Amino acid sequence: MTSAAGTTAAPVAGIDAAMVLETYRRHIGRGRARIAAMTGAAVEVASSGAHVWDSTGRRYLDCGGYGVFLLGHAHPEVTEAVMDQIRRHPMATRLLLEPTAATAAAALAEVTPEGLDYVHFVTSGAEATETAIKLARAHGKHVLVSTTGGYHGKTTGALALTAKPVFQDPFRPLLDSIHVPYGDASALETVLAEHHGQACVVVEPVQGEGGVIVPPPGYLSRVQQLCRIHEAMFVLDEIQTGLGRLGSWWGADDERVRPDVLLVGKNLSGGVVPVAAAVATAHAYAPFDNDPFLHTSTFAGAPVAMAAAAAAVRIIARDGLVARAAGLGERIRGLLEETLGGLRGDVVTDIRGRGLLLGVELADEALAGQLMLHLLEANVVVNHSLNAHRVVRLTPPVVLTDRDLDELHGALSVAAHQLIRHATTHRKAIRRA
Repeated sequence: MTSAAGTTAAPVAGIDAAMVLETYRRHIGRGRARIAAMTGAAVEVASSGAHVWDSTGRRYLDCGGYGVFLLGHAHPEVTEAVMDQIRRHPMATRLLLEPTAATAAAALAEVTPEGLDYVHFVTSGAEATETAIKLARAHGKHVLVSTTGGYHGKTTGALALTAKPVFQDPFRPLLDSIHVPYGDASALETVLAEHHGQACVVVEPVQGEGGVIVPPPGYLSRVQQLCRIHEAMFVLDEIQTGLGRLGSWWGADDERVRPDVLLVGKNLSGGVVPVAAAVATAHAYAPFDNDPFLHTSTFAGAPVAMAAAAAAVRIIARDGLVARAAGLGERIRGLLEETLGGLRGDVVTDIRGRGLLLGVELADEALAGQLMLHLLEANVVVNHSLNAHRVVRLTPPVVLTDRDLDELHGALSVAAHQLIRHATTHRKAIRRA
C-alpha cells in the first residue's frame, strides 16, 4: 500500500466505502457525508511521504492537508520518535517534570525570533489563539483587533477574531472584536489610537484561509510599530505559515519583527500527532509564569505530542528544509503559471503565494470547485480556502520529488484543459439564455 510505484496498489480488504459514507451520515454529519458523495466518497486508509491511498488502492499526490504535512505523511523519524515515546511513556501525570516537554520547548524557542522564550503547548491552533487571548486579557488588553479575511480558529474566543459572518452568526454574542482591512496599516492606526493601551492585535503574515493574501512590503513592521506606540499586544498567527512553509522559518523573518506572542501549529505536528503552541516573551508570558494553573489543559504537552514536535523542529533545521521549501515553491509556482497562467481573465484571476503556500484565484466559486474536482480526478489533493471560496490553495510537502512534480504538472495540464472546456460551455449557455 505504501509503494510509490504507479498510481494504484492492492485494495484494502474489509473496507466498504458505501458503509463508511452511511456511517458518516448517521453518526458524524449529513453535511459532511453530502460533500464526500460529491467528490466520489473515496476513503483514505494509508499514507506515506507525499502520498495518500484510498481503500481501492488508488494513490493521490497530497498537495492539500490544510498546511499540516510540510514533512509529508508518516515521516519515518517523527513516527519512530512517537512510537518510542508511546512504548516508554505516552502520557504524563502532570505533577512530575517530564523531559520530552522540556526538549520540545527548548527546540522551538531555539528557532523562533529572539526573545520569544516561553512556550505554552496546546493541542490545536484554535487553542493557541485562545491562549493568546487569555494572556492579553490578563494584561488588561480587552479590545480584540483582527483583519478582514483572517482565520484564527472556531472555538468561541478564537471565533471572535475569525472575521467570517457565516461562522460567527450562529454563535453570537461573541467576545467584542474589531476587524480592519488586511494590509491597511492606516486603518489599524485609527483603531489603536481610539483604544490606546487596551488592544490585542492578531494578524497573519500571509492570510491562508483568506485566500493566500500577501500583504504589502513593510506591513508587519508597521503593525509592530503601531502596537508599540499604542501599547497593544501584538500576536502573530503563524499556525499555517510557520516552520518553513513560506520558505523562511517564520513570516516574521523578512521584516525582522518580534511579536509579543507567536502562534505555532500544523507543521509542528510533523504530520503525525496534533500539537500547537503559543510562544511568548517573558513580559507577555508573566501571568502564566506566576501562576502555572491559571491556564491548563489535561492533554496539552503530552509526551507523545512533545516527541513529535521536537522531532519535527530538529528535522526541519537539520535537513535544510526551509531553504528547500523556498526553492520548491518557486518551481511549483512556475508550473502553475505554465499550465493555468494562460487562463487569466475569464477563468483565472490570479496566481500568488510564498514558498509552499500557493493560491489560484478563479473568476467564481463554481470554477474553483471545478478545478479542485479536476485535480482530484487526476489524483491530486488540494484545498479550498474557508474565507475565500474562489481560491484553490496548494500547501504541498517539502518532500516532493521530481517525479511528484511531473505528476503535478500533468494533473494541472489536464485540469487546465477541463477548465477551458467548462468555461466555454458556460459562456455558450449564458449566450443562449
